[in-house]
Amino acid sequence: MRGVLPDHNCEGHVTRLLVAARAAGYGDFWDALGLAVESFAAVGLHPRSPDSDVWRTCQREQLVLVTVNRNHRGPDSLEAVIRAEGVADSLPVLTIGDENAVIADRGYALRAFIRLFDYLDRIGEHRGAGRLYIP
Repeated sequence: MRGVLPDHNCEGHVTRLLVAARAAGYGDFWDALGLAVESFAAVGLHPRSPDSDVWRTCQREQLVLVTVNRNHRGPDSLEAVIRAEGVADSLPVLTIGDENAVIADRGYALRAFIRLFDYLDRIGEHRGAGRLYIP
């Protein structure tokens, strides 16, 4: 795994997690992972790219998708693609449970960062899990 890809509508949420971590003295933990934080544009995706394209790009580029709202609406939905194409070594998708609290509550943002860090630090144990939730 080489990094994370915040969904097009939660780049600010991931940034908030990292800011909360640095403010609480956990920045060195993130730095030790040595992971890139990519953008849709950097990996050739459009904000309206189908969920299937997003998931396949993440798998190909070895990026963990961090999202807030992708669901199981139709055969091209993220959940449907995970179920149809996921294998034992597929990277999981990390879904932020309370997108508003990440922005409004520094304590929640820090707890969310700690969960994110834990998942990424032990990514080998989470491959094939499909979707995991933060926090």
